[in-house]
Amino acid sequence: MPIRIPDDLPASSILKSENIFTMSETRASHQNIRPLRVLILNLMPKKIETETQLMRLLSNTPLQVDIELLRVDARASRNTPQKHLDKFYGDFERIKEQKWDGFIITGAPLGTIPFENVYYWEKFTEIVEWSRHNVTSTLFLCWAAQAALKIFYDLDKVTRDEKLSGIYPHKTHHHQHPLVRGFDDEFWAPLSRYAEFDSDKIKEKTDLTVFADEEEAGVYLAASPDCRQVYITGHPEYDATTLHNEYLRDLEEDLEPELPINYYPQDDENLPPRAIWRSHGNLLYSNWLNYCVYQVTPYDLTDLT
Repeated sequence: MPIRIPDDLPASSILKSENIFTMSETRASHQNIRPLRVLILNLMPKKIETETQLMRLLSNTPLQVDIELLRVDARASRNTPQKHLDKFYGDFERIKEQKWDGFIITGAPLGTIPFENVYYWEKFTEIVEWSRHNVTSTLFLCWAAQAALKIFYDLDKVTRDEKLSGIYPHKTHHHQHPLVRGFDDEFWAPLSRYAEFDSDKIKEKTDLTVFADEEEAGVYLAASPDCRQVYITGHPEYDATTLHNEYLRDLEEDLEPELPINYYPQDDENLPPRAIWRSHGNLLYSNWLNYCVYQVTPYDLTDLT
């Protein structure tokens, strides 16, 4: 089944060119099937790129998904046209009285900034607290995962001296759980963060189940007992060249970045990188959408508590 997105959203034509089944709002309005309602709070600078990456993964299931895009505020963006934001992105005040099947909160390039110095921290906290009772399952990505751990468990922000950047091999735990159903014992996933996610600390200080981790990078995938909160500390949605573009950006900003590990063939940045995480990313989002959202969400969302 397709995802349902606005007819003229840029992602629509991109996904169609990749033979990914999307459904226009016009066509979907004539069907009597209730789609899953998934909200995306996009905190990334290049919003068109990120929304397309996420929709690509959400489209790879038998479920019809109705996507709505959310912004944290109406500030202008240096990397996304204002016309696009005004047309496709809503404000929290407009949707906060509604219930949602799923919610995705993206990462943000705020790895070295204390939470209290993030200008939208108060609004972000309000949205995360709201999600407790108004969303069946929320997916927190990268920075959002670290921020949610602070809000839900009062885990202080821990920042690494060096950025984790590259493709890391993670070990899968609790194979019997639906969230990691079909996962290999070890899988590759992109990381791009300063945040520290210590496995032992998270197991000790929270009630989360750790489903995947890596010795150096720590926790990659974890979830609350009821899977209403799912944490991904990496970026399975990334395109093959996303880490490359981030590396070039960091070079231009004189941050002296290390070469992303396990990314370029022969560690040669002049060779095109290969994506070796797509199958994992698709399976992870498919499992989340099916087992954490579709299988447990009420047909009448007003019954959600």
